[in-house]
Amino acid sequence: MRKLAVGLALGAAFTLSASPALAQATLKAIQARGNVECGVSQGLPGFSAPNDKGEWAGFDVDFCRALAAAIFNDPTKVKFLPLSAKDRFTALQSGDIDVLSRNSTWTLSRDTALGLDFPAITFYDGQGFLVRKTLKVSSALELSGATICTQTGTTTELNAADFFHSHNMKYEMVAFATNDEAIKTYDTGENGRCDAFTTDVSGLFAEKLKLTRPDDHVVLPEIISKEPLAPAVRHGDNQWTDIVRWTHFAMVAAEELGVSSTTVGDMLTAANPEVRRLLGVEGNAGEQLGLTKDWVVRIVRHVGNYGEVFERNLGKGSQLGIARGQNALWTKGGLQYAPPIR
Repeated sequence: MRKLAVGLALGAAFTLSASPALAQATLKAIQARGNVECGVSQGLPGFSAPNDKGEWAGFDVDFCRALAAAIFNDPTKVKFLPLSAKDRFTALQSGDIDVLSRNSTWTLSRDTALGLDFPAITFYDGQGFLVRKTLKVSSALELSGATICTQTGTTTELNAADFFHSHNMKYEMVAFATNDEAIKTYDTGENGRCDAFTTDVSGLFAEKLKLTRPDDHVVLPEIISKEPLAPAVRHGDNQWTDIVRWTHFAMVAAEELGVSSTTVGDMLTAANPEVRRLLGVEGNAGEQLGLTKDWVVRIVRHVGNYGEVFERNLGKGSQLGIARGQNALWTKGGLQYAPPIR
């Protein structure tokens, strides 16, 4: 709790002192430097983790590559900085990174007191619990008296407190500096410290892959919170905020209009006016952002549309096997919806 309070205080100070100086500066700094500096997790399969070639890969990583593609026509022009939950917002506030793409929940206090903006929700998530099957529980409501392990400096501690208190259940929270420490302690069962591990459900599926015997564990069905995950930028630079926001919306719109990494070339001659505006054949949406007319072509050609990125990293064909659910397009019963690009 103390660490969170300190972070809020630092954020408030940043808001008052740094935002005006940074206004409209981020894109120019990125172009001068030649790469986007992107804060990611320290290793969360499916979202941001080095692959077998030592290259960063995942859903959050691909969003940073989409920004680089939009700016440089080159998705490799990204420098990834792995950050702990405790350090991630400070790194953004201090200017060490241009954007934070690290499965971070958009909350009111982070949006207002930390001097940050969360331009768009890229993944709708919720908090859950992972337990050993030998514990013989089928519901989080059976966890009264349990020891719950998690990573400190996140919203999970607060959500768990709300859940257990609202159901008049006793529990003990054990918080670790990193997710790796928490999941390793849970895995080994060291001194019986972790009856359950809690984080966002997508994170539970990702962390489960690291366990010695993944099939011996189960994610309980209860979702105890809303976790709208979003990239974050510094407050005060509206142009950069717009670029981050509309990069996500462009990828969603591309999926909705059937524009993919394999069809984008052919779609340049499509008659559909929405497609023509999206791809810069008509209008000047890219130039209004400070980019080029073909910014969406660059994104989709190099990285893919939203659906391609989801399925590649998180979907049923990936190790995580997460269903689209709330992250399906609004036309298919989900929440992913892009405002008009015109």
